[in-house]
Amino acid sequence: MTAEPDEIGRVQPVVDRGPTVLRIALGGQLRKLREGKGITREAAGDAIRGSHAKISRLELGRTGFKERDIRDLLTLYGVLDPAERESFFELARQASEPGWWHRYSDLLPSWFSTYLGLEQAASQIRTYEAQLVPGLLQTPDYTRAIVALGYEDADTDRRVQVRQRRQDVLRRVDPPIVWAVIDEAVLHRPIGGREVHRAQLQYLVELSMLPNVTVQVLPFSAGGHAAAGSSFSILRFAEPELPDIVYLEQLTSALYLERRQDLALYLSVMDQLSVQAERPDRSREILLEYAERA
Repeated sequence: MTAEPDEIGRVQPVVDRGPTVLRIALGGQLRKLREGKGITREAAGDAIRGSHAKISRLELGRTGFKERDIRDLLTLYGVLDPAERESFFELARQASEPGWWHRYSDLLPSWFSTYLGLEQAASQIRTYEAQLVPGLLQTPDYTRAIVALGYEDADTDRRVQVRQRRQDVLRRVDPPIVWAVIDEAVLHRPIGGREVHRAQLQYLVELSMLPNVTVQVLPFSAGGHAAAGSSFSILRFAEPELPDIVYLEQLTSALYLERRQDLALYLSVMDQLSVQAERPDRSREILLEYAERA
């Protein structure tokens, strides 16, 4: 168990959720304390000998916490009770512990490490993929073929390990709900050759039989759609204080969208895609048909 501050600064026990989400939760609680006192980010930054940008990063969980900074912020925000302060310090220590992906930090850019932490802690992952099978649903051979296209180094095996380790969440005790909409174009693209492609399509069918995994195929016959040319994922968390996050991956960076209007747009698009896509049972049939023809 870990601990999390409630609305008035006390800490309530919660199930372990990983360092990334703990940082976000702690940052969000500090933001509430600051806003409750009417203190600006600039003033809070001055209190920790930093800038308003640093406060913003801390409150969004984008960076780790130093105990000295938390101590000064709690004093500024009027949290003086030793027990309450210690609960914040303990949560910060837990949020600073590395996740399993830390051992691969020499391979992973920081923006993707952040996503791994969010993915591991999400209660629901909805994704639309226009070009490739989603990383969370790939076979090792399919992943290896993709890695070979993008990297020319000796770390192929470790890169494949990272992607396969991600899939542990699908079969853990409390797995996230995963809902993937895959464009039919993906089924035409034989990454790794025919045998690898066939095995990947069959694996998608296998995964779609899990109670927490839904796979839908968006057919060409659906015509135009609102997400044309744009793959994305939406992550939702069980904790009400954590906002939904839209993840957009690019070649050398990623965007994390949290603004209410952005979330509303992407949720609407995802809902439309789910309606336009074939039903899950028909999607399994389509996947098997393509596998037989591969």
